[in-house]
Amino acid sequence: MDLLKSLPLGLYLEQPVTWLHYLDSRVKIAWLMTFLIAPILASPVWRIGLAVLLIALTLSAMIPLRVWQKQMGWLLVFCFFLFILTAIAPDGLAVNHQPRLPADELTFEQQQEIPPAQPQRNPWPFSWGKKTEKQENTKAAESKIGNLPQPTDYNYVLLRLGKFQITRRSLDMAIGLSTLYFTLIYSTNLYLLTTAPEEITEGIESLMQPLRRLNWPVTEISLTLTLSLRFIPLVLEEVQNLVRSVWTRAINWKKLGLKGATQVWLIVAERLLENLLLRAEQMASAMQVRGFTSPNQHRVQWHPLRLNTGDWLALAALGLLWGTRLLWGWKA
Repeated sequence: MDLLKSLPLGLYLEQPVTWLHYLDSRVKIAWLMTFLIAPILASPVWRIGLAVLLIALTLSAMIPLRVWQKQMGWLLVFCFFLFILTAIAPDGLAVNHQPRLPADELTFEQQQEIPPAQPQRNPWPFSWGKKTEKQENTKAAESKIGNLPQPTDYNYVLLRLGKFQITRRSLDMAIGLSTLYFTLIYSTNLYLLTTAPEEITEGIESLMQPLRRLNWPVTEISLTLTLSLRFIPLVLEEVQNLVRSVWTRAINWKKLGLKGATQVWLIVAERLLENLLLRAEQMASAMQVRGFTSPNQHRVQWHPLRLNTGDWLALAALGLLWGTRLLWGWKA
């Protein structure tokens, strides 16, 4: 299936089996939530460290280059351009904010309406090309201030590139946005890449067991999640088959025009919806033929949830990571 290979996001890697595959799904969920929550109110150094940690985990797991370069390559390019655009964009500190309401709102109506004094202007024949005394004094004062030595080496503007400049705030925002997008997207993709859909649903069901006391349908929720994850490849397959059927007919889109092309794609979308509903009906019929009545009565244990030595080591590393985050990872 070419479409599934060209869209590797969210797919499960069956071979080769890495050490990330052997970890318990609940442990990997805890690590995933750490990558999603830890960047909040974190320093730029900490966010860069999380991105580097994700890349190190990918390299240490010996994931084939053909797999992770499609996922990480375009994501790194996108984050790089996001970093550049945010760094050279105005930081917003020089914007003059005007309040919507007056400062003395209660006494504003009691004030007398006094028109502002008009500035005195010199007749243009006498001031043409000449500077006033006030302007000359202001320029002299600015030149004196500019020649004063700076007490420290602190500079708010880090780099000037013609009309563009990189300030400390814009650099901080650029690092925060680029690393945040990379961490959120790639951590989720890495989790889906090394965890089977059945393991994901069983791990979520195990973590949601306390909700049974509140009469939550935990098993039904996990079953729905399993069916939805299994249905995604079927949707991609139907889309690929319909696109190929349109290509093989060699339609001349220029002769059809905008209206004709719209009608063709509406027919294709209608056919796609019919095929998906047919697939869903086939899945429901297959479950009924096998005597499925409720998830509680027909439980299938795909993977035994047991914490091994590697899982305990991963949890210990997670605790160390959170301890470091709480002590030194806060934003200044």
